[in-house]
Amino acid sequence: MALMINERCINCDMCEPECPNEAIAMGDWQYQIDPNLCTECKGHYDAPTCQTVCPISRCVVPDPQRRESEDELFDKFVALQGLM
Repeated sequence: MALMINERCINCDMCEPECPNEAIAMGDWQYQIDPNLCTECKGHYDAPTCQTVCPISRCVVPDPQRRESEDELFDKFVALQGLM
């Protein structure tokens, strides 16, 4: 499933530059993740970098509205990279 940034976000600017898919951007009042671009870093890293660099525990969490399998996330990575 794609990830989302919840209300615990303190806008520290750590996650946005680390996202290999450029899925993270500032919203109206906090950072947000575009679920159409989020692959949980599949194809890039072993773990989502936004979760790794975030200083706030449980701030970047799975988006319950965007359930995706490992295969779906990897397929999205392939499509985003133009590898099809």
